[in-house]
Amino acid sequence: MSSTPNAAADVSDLLARRRVLGPAYRLFYDEPVHPVRGEDVWLFDAAGKRYLDAYNNVPVVGHANPAVVDALARQASVLNTHTRYLHEGVVEYAERLLEHFPSALDTVMFTCTGSEANDLALRIAFEATGRRGIIVTRNAYHGVTQALADVSPSLRPVAAHVRTIEAPCKLVGTPDQVAAQFAALVDEAARDLARAGTPVAALMVDTVFASDGIYIGVDDVLSRAAAQVRQHGGIFIADEVQGGFSRIGHHWWAFGRDNVVPDMVSLGKPMGNGHPMAGLVLQAPLVEAFGKNCRYFNTFGGNTVSAAVGLAVLNELERMDAPAQVARVGQVMAQGLSHLAQTAPCIGTVRGQGLYWGVDIRDPDGNASRHARLAQAISNGLRQEGVLIGVSGRQGNALKIRPPLTFQVEHVDLLLSALARQCQAVLTSVL
Repeated sequence: MSSTPNAAADVSDLLARRRVLGPAYRLFYDEPVHPVRGEDVWLFDAAGKRYLDAYNNVPVVGHANPAVVDALARQASVLNTHTRYLHEGVVEYAERLLEHFPSALDTVMFTCTGSEANDLALRIAFEATGRRGIIVTRNAYHGVTQALADVSPSLRPVAAHVRTIEAPCKLVGTPDQVAAQFAALVDEAARDLARAGTPVAALMVDTVFASDGIYIGVDDVLSRAAAQVRQHGGIFIADEVQGGFSRIGHHWWAFGRDNVVPDMVSLGKPMGNGHPMAGLVLQAPLVEAFGKNCRYFNTFGGNTVSAAVGLAVLNELERMDAPAQVARVGQVMAQGLSHLAQTAPCIGTVRGQGLYWGVDIRDPDGNASRHARLAQAISNGLRQEGVLIGVSGRQGNALKIRPPLTFQVEHVDLLLSALARQCQAVLTSVL
């Protein structure tokens, strides 16, 4: 359904009113979307147009999931307090959440956002190791606090105590060679930090390397990197804000594809299906070392309403057997994207697993300056068709596909058909 004149006027008015938010905020698409309602994998704008949501990883069990909304409303109508009081719901949620982790990861600390979880992870790493050096990937994004902006090169140049290394998706070779190269880069960065007088405290990686362009290879790239940083006295922080809660299928956590147990795992976004909650799962000795010199309290982290919401999300994921469901639908996505890569000249490498995919867009004539322009054109074209995806990667030329986990095969078919049309259209309209 096309936008009505009144709807267009409403959008223009809303854009004008956004000046009160300041210039730092950004909007998606050349023609921004104004959603007013969500239902499962669909968003509806002010004019009633329906969009297939193939981008938003936050509502893992679907927009406005009835069970989650009901749990939130019921608990909010009774009690909303924090972790300095006893409450069965908070403890039950912590226990249920930890059941999905390796036994060594036996403690959870609650926050409100993934940024807070990653910030807490850095604090604990610094306290436990007595060091400050951090290793991250070249275009990483880990959060919005001062400490995390320092280790997020996708936002700004990193701080002096941080070293960046190339992400696996930018390395060339067999899976085994990529894993070996990545571990060697960790080793080199740790040695450089030591020479600079800031020995490594931690290697922090987004386990699906989302901001770098997405990499989910099953090749022990994480386990080898973790082993390497531990040889230098550092710890391994797995940022699962993007990859967690069955996003890649087969496993509850993206690190599960490799033979590795992280020292700490940060969680966020999907944890509350849109309700602001996050957490840090870690090994008890690290908390004990941290707790000797620091106390931790977060007014809203682990509140009773968040615990009820978190439990409802877990219940929904378990009910649908999310790892198996995502693997099944993800296999259809894999086959479809692979076929499209063979037929569409503007598609390069396809990377991903389950319901998280990166699709490199390239100029068929080899003009690298047009790669990002083509990707943006495809993203905007899909938006016009009523399909929402994103763009990522250091050059901005990787299409990012990460829908709610309630995506079904018929939704994959809709997405792939629209993507095929836009790949065809972009070659005639942009080049």
